[in-house]
Amino acid sequence: MIRCFLALIALGVVTSCSRSDALIIGTDATYPPFEYKNEQGEFAGVSIDLGKALAEHLGRPVKFENIAFDGLLAAIPTGSVDIAISSMTATDERRQKFDFSDPYATTSICLLVPKGSALASADDLKQGKRRVVVKIATTGEQWCLANLPNAEIVALDADPACVMEVSKGSADAWVYDQISVMNYAKANPDTTKALLAPIRVEHWAIALRQGQDELKGKINAFLKEYRSQGGFEKLADKHLGTYREMLKQQGIPFIFDVPAAP
Repeated sequence: MIRCFLALIALGVVTSCSRSDALIIGTDATYPPFEYKNEQGEFAGVSIDLGKALAEHLGRPVKFENIAFDGLLAAIPTGSVDIAISSMTATDERRQKFDFSDPYATTSICLLVPKGSALASADDLKQGKRRVVVKIATTGEQWCLANLPNAEIVALDADPACVMEVSKGSADAWVYDQISVMNYAKANPDTTKALLAPIRVEHWAIALRQGQDELKGKINAFLKEYRSQGGFEKLADKHLGTYREMLKQQGIPFIFDVPAAP
């Protein structure tokens, strides 16, 4: 009896110790300056700082899990992560599988094209037989599949692979978000150029499992407080100053300057 009792106590201690109150945040850390690994192999970027601030607000330690974007979409409804902060657009299709917080940013998708391209807008992709690259499971892929029935859509799993196709002239365009397109055009000025005119306005939000109304309410309260206290302005100063200026020069609203829409 004593042995059994001690065993049960030991089991209870082990079980208690094995549980963690950490907020597990999933992110695809291949997307600078929003979510990536720095030279020291540490998580860094806008989404990482936002996640740390959220965890502090909730009074919980934080743990980040690096998951490829298509895998991340599958991980959220299964509970493999508590939430996902990964520059994710809140779409009706995704809402069928999991839930979203209030939006914290407004952006749009646009085009990265070869340097000498004659393309002037996304409408030009609808003319003739085009080859367009997209990143798997992104809204850029969704838009292309819905709007470019005559194009060859090539889905790749990483940003550098998409950029390479455009740089080589093997693809007519890559459909992706504005700031990333600016980033890659700046890094490859001899082979690419950015067409920043918005194709479709999108809202980024924090993803979580359906039915977590209490957690969702706490996240929304945090986002409202974080914005009112200048948190997003500080994120922009730290990570996005160059991009904010480039957008301003072209008369395009900055993602944190636009009021979040439901």
